[in-house]
Amino acid sequence: MFKYFENLVDPYVDYVEEDAPPQKLWPFLARYMVPFRKVFVVAAIMSVVVAVIEIWLIYYMGRLVDLLSGDPAQVWQTYKWELIGVVGFMLLIRPAIQAFDVLLLNNTILPNFGTLIRWRAHKHVLRQSVGWFENDFAGRIANRIMQTPPAAGEAIFQVFDAITFSIAYFAAAIVLLSDSDPRLVIPMLIWLALYAVLVVWTTKRVGPASQKASDARSAVTGRVVDAYTNIHSVKLFAHNRRELDYAKDAIEHSRETFRAEMRIYTIMDVALVTLNGFLVVAVVGWAIWLWMGGDATVGVVAAAAALTLRLNAMTGWIMWALTTFFRQLGVVAEGMETIAQPIDLVDAPDAKPLQMAEGRIELRDLSHHYGRGAGGLDKVSLTIAPGEKVGLIGRSGAGKSTLVKLLLRFYDAEAGRILIDGQDITGVTQDSLRDVIGMVQQDSSLLHRSVRDNILYGRPDASEAQMIAAAKRAEAHDFILDLQDPEGRTGYDAQVGERGVKLSGGQRQRIALARVMLKDAPILILDEATSALDSEVEAAIQETLYGMMEGKTVIAIAHRLSTIARMDRILVLDDGHIVEQGSHDDLLGKNGLYASFWARQSGGFLQTEDAAE
Repeated sequence: MFKYFENLVDPYVDYVEEDAPPQKLWPFLARYMVPFRKVFVVAAIMSVVVAVIEIWLIYYMGRLVDLLSGDPAQVWQTYKWELIGVVGFMLLIRPAIQAFDVLLLNNTILPNFGTLIRWRAHKHVLRQSVGWFENDFAGRIANRIMQTPPAAGEAIFQVFDAITFSIAYFAAAIVLLSDSDPRLVIPMLIWLALYAVLVVWTTKRVGPASQKASDARSAVTGRVVDAYTNIHSVKLFAHNRRELDYAKDAIEHSRETFRAEMRIYTIMDVALVTLNGFLVVAVVGWAIWLWMGGDATVGVVAAAAALTLRLNAMTGWIMWALTTFFRQLGVVAEGMETIAQPIDLVDAPDAKPLQMAEGRIELRDLSHHYGRGAGGLDKVSLTIAPGEKVGLIGRSGAGKSTLVKLLLRFYDAEAGRILIDGQDITGVTQDSLRDVIGMVQQDSSLLHRSVRDNILYGRPDASEAQMIAAAKRAEAHDFILDLQDPEGRTGYDAQVGERGVKLSGGQRQRIALARVMLKDAPILILDEATSALDSEVEAAIQETLYGMMEGKTVIAIAHRLSTIARMDRILVLDDGHIVEQGSHDDLLGKNGLYASFWARQSGGFLQTEDAAE
């Protein structure tokens, strides 16, 4: 039974992805509701049915009081089958209806609706560009992905568990009172109007207050995760106190926003108790007054008293449900600031996979300044022949990393074009472009998974033997066999920790090299690929690297000029322009910028740090 209801909706059902999701709350939620439409209709009907049954029970209690006012023997003789029917309804039919209602809510809607949102939100965010991620905290993005789905699920749950139920309940209550005596409806309507005013006052304030509180909580998460992610820097500079103060500002702001939200609930609670007091006194008092005048039976008084006491108990729950509903919508609205952001770098509508032939790379008047008007690249034109090995050097900020990011299409160039084998990279799919490029970065962070998972990331369908061969070529196999994590997993099964923190820089670099070797892409980018290695390991790997370059188009960024001296051509970038190019010997003969870099080297290392460009 549970499996039937749990599988009524598939949260991973195919859907049409949108590059620009709706920016307004209800259209945003409506996209996720499509697979649940039929379930929502049935859930709403069931909520009304349950409410009507609740009111009918109160009505029947009043009727029962009136029946019991007569002779006991006569009551049983006359109403025996009616009473037996009510007993059967209470013991069999009502539980079945209630079970169907809660199975829809608890087992169909709640688990699947949140899962669907989280899955689609994560899928949407993963499509964002590298630049998009660079402009936000990873912790805050993750927090919004995690907190938005349960908030949306809770809001939908309250619609059917409380809001639809309460509307049906109030309508049925008015019908019950008017059937007993129309005059009893008057105090009920007065109370309902005042209650509506309180609801409007509360919900208008709870939504914005909740969104502010949710945003503040996300800021706390972002700052805390930032400190944990960079714990080595925190400890290295002895900045525990600084990080505490940095987090405290966000925590205090979170406390202030939450305090403002709680003030609204306090006012609501006090006003609600006052209103409910009026409801009980007015309706029950009027019923007693009608009974004293002979215009109502004892059963009517009993039903009125039961109804008002039930409403008295319910109104707090309904108000809390309504405020929870709007509070959760506030959380969803805050999450939309991340989840609903348009994809800022998309494939062209008619994009086709890149057709790799030779590996020729052409840059035509390429410019990119990150919207600043300076820095990056400025009108760079360059052709790299198939199989050519090109070294790239320059001062920090010269444009080396910008060139690589544009080639990988992490950003779209502000002007100019990049072509691979005559195909503009903006006209091919991003995945196919990056499939043909292998890259080893200077800071080779690894996934918080096993060594095997990290190496196979280069080619998931590779065999175990192929993976081990790549590790051996990268001089990584021997140290991998000696690894053991705190859970007792060893060798290729050992976990490397977040960003590979459990390994040394050289070990991380060798695993990253193995990953790229396994990928075996026709275009290879090396960004200080051996900078984290000691001299002995580097010497062992250098020949392997040159062997790996055979038949590939290679771009190698280096500060250690000796590592690129054997390249076919070396490009010297300065202030976004190619100012020199040629072989190592040619550039030394020109006695220009390259020659000055070479002269200033200590042990073959260019003494400038390459910052992010």
